[in-house]
Amino acid sequence: MSVRPAFPSRRSTVLGTRGVVAASQPLAAMAGARTLLAGGNAVDASIATAAALAVVEPTGCGMGGDAFALVYDAAASRVLAYDGSGAAPRAADADALVAAGHAAVPTRGAFSVTVPGAVDTWAELARARGTMPLGTLLAPAIELAEGGFAVSERIAAGWRASEALLGSDAAARRHLLVDGRAPREGEVMRLPAMGRSLRAVAEGGRAALYGGPIGRAIADAVAAAGGWLTAEDIARHAGRWVEPIRTMFEGVRVWECPPPGQGLAALIALGIADGIDFRRRVGTANLHAGGDVSPQVEPFQVESSRDVSPQSEWGTADHLHGLIEAMRLGFADAAAHVADPGAYAAPVDRLLDPRYFDRRRALIRADRAMAMPTTGIPGPGGTVCLAVVDAAGNACSFIQSNYMGFGSGLAAGETGIPIQNRGAGFVLTAGHPNRLAGGKRPFHTIIPGLATRAADSSLCAVFGVMGGHMQPQGHLQVLSNVVRYRFDAQRALDAPRFQITPGGRVALEPWFDDTVRRGLAVRGHDVIARDDTPPESTFGGGQVIVVDDAGVRHGGSDPRKDGCAIAT
Repeated sequence: MSVRPAFPSRRSTVLGTRGVVAASQPLAAMAGARTLLAGGNAVDASIATAAALAVVEPTGCGMGGDAFALVYDAAASRVLAYDGSGAAPRAADADALVAAGHAAVPTRGAFSVTVPGAVDTWAELARARGTMPLGTLLAPAIELAEGGFAVSERIAAGWRASEALLGSDAAARRHLLVDGRAPREGEVMRLPAMGRSLRAVAEGGRAALYGGPIGRAIADAVAAAGGWLTAEDIARHAGRWVEPIRTMFEGVRVWECPPPGQGLAALIALGIADGIDFRRRVGTANLHAGGDVSPQVEPFQVESSRDVSPQSEWGTADHLHGLIEAMRLGFADAAAHVADPGAYAAPVDRLLDPRYFDRRRALIRADRAMAMPTTGIPGPGGTVCLAVVDAAGNACSFIQSNYMGFGSGLAAGETGIPIQNRGAGFVLTAGHPNRLAGGKRPFHTIIPGLATRAADSSLCAVFGVMGGHMQPQGHLQVLSNVVRYRFDAQRALDAPRFQITPGGRVALEPWFDDTVRRGLAVRGHDVIARDDTPPESTFGGGQVIVVDDAGVRHGGSDPRKDGCAIAT
């Protein structure tokens, strides 16, 4: 076997004994750190970070998008989940789109818009689990919007990629571009209209948007573009506390939000991968018995692993083949069953039964890739995720999104708010659980993640990996790196990744050598040529905080993004 150099790790893991914030933009991470230093808890810091990201990274998220959160209550050793997704307008009509010649919900424009739930999520998390007033938590974001911020490298690139989209809408062009162009890297950008909207929420709470002038401005913008959304649709919105779903992986419990998010895909893939011994090659002979805790797994501990041994199973064709096949099966089940639980009761318990994992795992062959299941994998998205642990051990994994970059491409009048296109997550197929219908929530790509130790329910890790179809793939790979291979938090994110593309092909980041590529190809995987590798941004951008047995926090931030981890 050829000797491969260790993959590059650009940063050291950030270590702390109190609070840690990890986010995709340093100014936003600093907003969270300031909140922790002022006495706020993990939820307070998450809201401050999320609001700041709405300003400094509007390419991925904002007040016109949706959000989900997982909260770890250290005192109760309990995980809570909040679903902040919004519904389709009540007047939404799949038949009308089909009659107009559409094979799918348009990805941009007015028909892609659903009710935004991010602001409701901020307000409800602050009310139920925070310790500071919402207005205090939004102050750093307001400061950034009104005072200006220097646009960072990768966000500038994403903004530039959306230049034409934003230029086609008068309000977006006025508030989100500079003389008709995207702001350049290092250029100071001010978003005064967005700052006024944040001030309105800081002073009036969620009512400023839901039933208030901001909501009316969003509805008016959509109506002017020919869409269905009304101010009443927005006023009726309320997010919901939901029961998180979980599975076991290598001796830890992994938690996700339930449908309509695609966290189910990640859990199924992890449950299947948990029974594969990659060192002996995949196959039914290498299964261990299903169950809540495998006796073969040692207690989880963090170990620094700055070098990858060339003899290690990690990064081999055997290793990648097993994960890819597990992920294909996860995607297939999610495509069939993830939908608004108010309209379709997904058989979650059966899908997460260890006996089901055994049956699905038996479909994986060591020498041959399975035919690509019908996955319904959505296209690339624009999303931000953040992770926070506070001094008391509470944690929050928070993710919010416009869906695809600047979402629908519409901005809401004089509010300065880009409006999401989450409705593009629906399908138009008759009889499908995720078919577009009024008042229904779509399939969601955004998924926060959290892991606890099986032995005592203590916090193990809080994490997320943004990026449309990469999110469950990122959860599978990053958590595997942390728990199975004992990579430290930063190295777990730095590690090269694969992605199953929306068309079913397999892309590998350039670090993987030709031996690995040939090993996958000979099994029947359709491997994308190195020279045609998709952009780095499509391989996801994650944030991870791991808490070891001594209580030390290990923070990492993905080098594929502009962010950082900060310890307080």
